[in-house]
Amino acid sequence: MATTAGEKIGGWLLAPLAWLLVALLSASLALLLYTTALITPHALKTLGAQNTYEIVMWFISFAFAIAMWYYTLWLTIAFFKRRQKVPKHYIIWLLVSVLLAVKAFAFSPVSDALAVRQLLFPLLVTALFVPYFKRSTRVKNTFVNP
Repeated sequence: MATTAGEKIGGWLLAPLAWLLVALLSASLALLLYTTALITPHALKTLGAQNTYEIVMWFISFAFAIAMWYYTLWLTIAFFKRRQKVPKHYIIWLLVSVLLAVKAFAFSPVSDALAVRQLLFPLLVTALFVPYFKRSTRVKNTFVNP
């Protein structure tokens, strides 16, 4: 696959890349926790003691965590390869992250202060990075590879 000469990843693009790498690390740790729950006998016993609805919801959450991890990994690799699809998919990834944060805000049994704090960062990052990815010449000149 041929690479087109374009600007290297640098400048303000390092901030979205750092956010992506931190999100990949966070998603990896979440998958590790889910996997630990499936491997540990005590956690399996506790999960089995739940009603069917809660077990189904747990596995749906696990499936979404796997899907988000794969999408984040794919996007990270595409980011380093400077693919043309990165700006569009990065925006989609940010919006999905906001949707997941809103879901956690609405349905998690945590205090409102903690839920608002967890919702604030994805909203702030999306508000900063979406206009940058849509309008920046640097982004257009960096992500040029097919």
